[in-house]
Amino acid sequence: MTPPSLGQRARRPIWAFIGLVLFAASDGRAQDYPNRTVTIVAPSAPGGMYSILARLIGNKLERLYGQSFVVENRPGASSITGAVSVARAAPDGYTLMTAASTTMATNVSLHKSLPYDPLIDFIPIVQIARSPEVLLINAALPVHSIEDLVKLARSTGGGLSFGSAGPGTGQHLNGELFKMMLGIPLQHIPYKGMQPALNDLAGGHIAMMTSPIPLALPLAHSGKVRMLGVTTKERVGAIPDVPPLAEIGVPGYDAASWWMLVAPAKTPRPIIDKLHADLRVILREADVHEEFIQRQGLIPVDSAAPDELRTFVAAEIARLGEIVRKAGLAGTE
Repeated sequence: MTPPSLGQRARRPIWAFIGLVLFAASDGRAQDYPNRTVTIVAPSAPGGMYSILARLIGNKLERLYGQSFVVENRPGASSITGAVSVARAAPDGYTLMTAASTTMATNVSLHKSLPYDPLIDFIPIVQIARSPEVLLINAALPVHSIEDLVKLARSTGGGLSFGSAGPGTGQHLNGELFKMMLGIPLQHIPYKGMQPALNDLAGGHIAMMTSPIPLALPLAHSGKVRMLGVTTKERVGAIPDVPPLAEIGVPGYDAASWWMLVAPAKTPRPIIDKLHADLRVILREADVHEEFIQRQGLIPVDSAAPDELRTFVAAEIARLGEIVRKAGLAGTE
């Protein structure tokens, strides 16, 4: 082997010094972060779980860092509009996004041409929680059990209508899975966000849909909708008297969306690591657990590291893609 020349030996300390300077600069950016307002994008209309989680996280980080965290709703196209804007944002840590399984996984197989790639355009920071939903029936319908629902669906021309916050959302997939497992005719009616869908459910314009629990409770308490069952195989702390669908006539039914905080790809890793470490502590706090379980109907999770979350997202793209294909929905949007 030829020994290094004098010039090569001389350059080694220089490159080592440059590397040290770059590392120190990057680490310094993380130590100083944030030094101005951070925007957390909620890629949906106001009032949904994207917004709820963005505000909860933003408030906690604001108190921790002493800088403003502003939630900005950018709804449209099943979270695509907001996601594209974040993917194109400067990767400096000052634009973050609450992302659901719809944004990071389902949209990949549902859309013919998705203008972003979840695995390339974003870096996961932390997994926030899992989100069970509850099946709601318009209270005017004679449905008090799964058996009643099956009978009504089969006797209704064209099948019963079920709503969602948009194509590929958790409500959409929940309904399609329900339809496949029970073999009943259901017609999907997509909306631009949860509130318009729930308003139409309460008004009797659609028959049924699943919903995040905190959005469902006011309608249930007012008598406008009936809560039939939760979508997870276990009962949910916020509504312990509502049984799992798997226990009341849909054996094996188990579905929950998941939520993450993500940043644009190429955001400096020291900033990602700082946010990850601080948010893991925040998400374990007793008041956060109480908020998640009792008021939001969420299931807390112990988040994996960013690299492991990327692997998780890849696996979920495959798993949810299979459901989309079996439902005949691949490339339909």
